[in-house]
Amino acid sequence: MKVLRPFIWAGAMVAAFLYVTSAAHWDIGRVFRPGGMGRLWSEPASAASVGTFMADEQNNIDVYRGARDATVNITSVVYRETWFSAIYPEQGAGSGFIVSPDGEILTNNHVVNGGTAQLTVVLADKKSFKAKILFTDPRDDLALIKINAGRKLPSLRLGDSEATVVGQKVLAIGNPFGFGGTLTTGIVSSLGRTIQTEDNRELEGMVQTDAAINPGNSGGPLLDSHGNVIGINTAIYGAQGNIGLGFAIPINRAKAILDEFQQKGHISRPTLGIETSYVAGDLAEVLNLPASGGLLVRRVERPSPAAAAGLRGPSQWVIRYNYRLPVGADLITALDGQPVEGIDSLQRVMNRKHGGDMLEMTIYRDGRSEKVRVKLGEAPQQ
Repeated sequence: MKVLRPFIWAGAMVAAFLYVTSAAHWDIGRVFRPGGMGRLWSEPASAASVGTFMADEQNNIDVYRGARDATVNITSVVYRETWFSAIYPEQGAGSGFIVSPDGEILTNNHVVNGGTAQLTVVLADKKSFKAKILFTDPRDDLALIKINAGRKLPSLRLGDSEATVVGQKVLAIGNPFGFGGTLTTGIVSSLGRTIQTEDNRELEGMVQTDAAINPGNSGGPLLDSHGNVIGINTAIYGAQGNIGLGFAIPINRAKAILDEFQQKGHISRPTLGIETSYVAGDLAEVLNLPASGGLLVRRVERPSPAAAAGLRGPSQWVIRYNYRLPVGADLITALDGQPVEGIDSLQRVMNRKHGGDMLEMTIYRDGRSEKVRVKLGEAPQQ
C-alpha cells in the first residue's frame, strides 16, 4: 500500500489540475493581474444577439438595400474660358435616381449645368455610361437624362409628396463630397418652404429636412420609410455644408413634369404678354387706385394671351413726384383667387402653370373690380 501511495497522490493532483483548468473555467492569470482585473473587453452574451437589429435599424437597412442600386452618381464637365482665352474643363458632381428600367434618370437642373455639360453616370456596380439630356426645367431645377446600359435597370417608386407630414422619417441617398452610396436619415422638419437659388430663382413648396445633405447630394432621392421617393434633394442653407437645414423638391411636382414630357415630348413654358409694376399705399392712391395695391399693367404685347383676354395698358402717362406713372391701366389685385402681395406674385403663379392652362385674374378697372380669365400661351421651344 505504501508503494502505491505516491501514485495515488499523483493521480489526485492531476485530476485536480484538470478540473481547475477546464471544468471550473478558472483563469489562473487572474491571480497575477493587479487588483484582480478581468478582461479589458467583453463580447455578446450569446451568438444569437449578433446580426439582429432594432426595428428602425432594420427599416433603414431595407430601404437602403432597395434603393442604392437605383441611385447614381453624375459627373459633369463644362469647358470654360479664362481671361487669357485658355480653355479648361470644370468638373462637378451630383446624384440622381433611375425612374424607369430603360435608363431615364431624374436629377437637378444645376447638376447638369442647365444642359450644357458632358455627363457621365456611374451606377452602383461602378459601371459608367455617357448620358444624354432629355429635358431641363430651370424653373423647378429639374432635369431628365438617359443612359443606355444595354439591360433593364432597377428603378425607384415615386410616392405622394402631398401626403408628407412634419415629423415623419426620411432617408437620403447620394454622393456627398464624392462618397457614393451614402445614406443619411432624419425627419421632415417643415413643409412649403421658399428658398432662393444661386441664380436668384425662387423654389417654392420645398420639403425641409434635417437629414444630412451636403454638396454632391443634389439630385438624389429623399425616401420615406417604405422606400418611396417623396422628394429630390436640392439645396442646403448656407455654403458651409450641412447644418441640419436641407431642402428637397416635392416629388409630385416632378411627376407632373414627367407626365407632360411623356405626352408632349417637351416641357411647355406659359406666356402671358404683359409687363407690370407693383403699386400700393400712397402711390396707388395718387393714381386713384385702392391703397391695398396690386400689379399695375404697364404694357400689353400684341398679339398675346393678355391682349386676347382684353387686358388694358395705360391710356396716358403722367409725372408725379418725379416718377413717370401709367394712368388708365388695369390693376391686378388677385391671381387664381389669391391676393397679390408683391412684385413676384405673378411669377410665382406662372411657375405653376403650363402653356394652355387658364389663369383667373381679379382686376380693378374704372372704379370697380371684375374677373378676367386668360388662356396662357406656350413659349417657343429652345
